[in-house]
Parts: sequence; C-alpha cells; structure tokens
Amino acid sequence: MADTDKLASWIKFDFTDGPWTRPVYRKGSGPAVIIMHEIPGLHPLVIDYGDQVAAAGFTVFMPSLFGTPGKTMTVGYAVQQMFLNVCIRREFNAWANDRSSPIIDWLRALARKVHPECGGKGVGALGMCFTGGFALAMMTEPSVVAPVLSQPSLPLGKKGRDRIDASPAEISCVKSRLQNEDLSMIGLAFNGDSFVPAERMDMLEETFGDRFESHRIDPADARPGTGREPHSVLTVHLNRSGPTREAADRTIAFFHQRLDA
Repeated sequence: MADTDKLASWIKFDFTDGPWTRPVYRKGSGPAVIIMHEIPGLHPLVIDYGDQVAAAGFTVFMPSLFGTPGKTMTVGYAVQQMFLNVCIRREFNAWANDRSSPIIDWLRALARKVHPECGGKGVGALGMCFTGGFALAMMTEPSVVAPVLSQPSLPLGKKGRDRIDASPAEISCVKSRLQNEDLSMIGLAFNGDSFVPAERMDMLEETFGDRFESHRIDPADARPGTGREPHSVLTVHLNRSGPTREAADRTIAFFHQRLDA
C-alpha cells in the first residue's frame, strides 16, 4: 500500500514532453532541484530526503518515473520494478551501449520548464541508483548546473563496470561545461557496493578530474539494521551522523553554492 500521507503536503501535476507523461510532485520555494528516485520508486525515504531539500530553501520536483508513489520499499517490490518493468521499458537503457536513457529528454524538458518559474542560477539534478547517471546526462540542458550522482548503478553487467549511462557526446559536452562555466558535480557511493563498481567511480574521477567531487564511503558508516547491503547513501542507509549525514548535508550546501542568485 502507498503511504499517501507522505505526499499530502506536495503538489502533484502531470508533465508531458514527447511521447511521455509522468506525474511530478512539487514542494518548497527557491531555486529548482529535480530529485530522481531510486529503485523501486518514489518510496517514503526518498520523499523524506525531498522534504529536507525543500526545507533548506529549494523548490523540489520529484517525478515518478516508475513504481507507485509513496509505496514502501520491499525486496519483492524492488525485484518487480527492476526485472518486470524498468529493464524492458523503452524509455530506459540499462545496458552498456554508450547511450543514455530516452527519458533523459523528458527530464531535460522538465528542467527547462521549472528554471524560469523558480529563478536562481540554474537547476539542480540529483539521481539515485538506477537514475544516478541521469543527473550527468541532463547537463546537456544548459539550465542544469548542479548535478549529484548518488550510487550511479548503470549500466548493468560486467561490460559496463567502468562506464556510465551516457553517450560520448554527452560526456564531452559535460566536460566542456564544467570547465567553461566553472561548474562541478558530486558523486556518492559506498565502497564495495556491487551495483556501483569501483571502476565506475575511478572512471568518473579520471574523466572529470577536480570537477568531480567524489565521496566514497566506508560501508561500516551506513545506517545499521536495514537488512540490506550498504547502497542507498541518502535514503535507506543514511545515518544520523558520520559520513552519510555529511554527504547529505554537502549536497544541500552544493545546491546553495550553485543555484542561489
């Protein structure tokens, strides 16, 4: 069952671009930050993080890309969304073929829409897990100036360990923007996370150099007692103190740094 109370304070609207329409939840005031949920969907802990970002002085937009908004995360629900939904839908690209997911075009259009509405220097974009690399590919949209990649988990498979779900042209565009516009990005991951190979973080650090602020967190610092291997830095495994909390605070400080007028 979905926890509808979690979203009661959010304004829901449908956004259409190209062939896709998705519900989007909006809250807060100030510069825009688009938060893209992890597998299995817009679950309560993602909403909690969105609440924190909104309370910090931002207008948060949370699109529901798959799953049931507000539904609690379970292993069965996650498996269903991963294998029976996300991996076979044409708007998502989960494999190592040097291209981003088609839904990125929809997300770029959302950023273009909300920037003039909310003001500030640009739009923040934060992806988690399956959507982690989306924040990087969204930077081909000029309004996106503050990308955060939290546990970027695509592409899947051994061939994609040292790759990210973006095309060479997109990566080249991002490199140019980071340098020419004096921008940067943040990456978050637990060491030893099987969904975020060390080779992928190595590649991001090497490709973007000092423009990529890398946070590799000891799994011992994850919130204990979850029954899951450390993975979700800003949600399931976010601790009350220590490196995960510091990473969460840093993302909000980063948004202020890059977005405030």
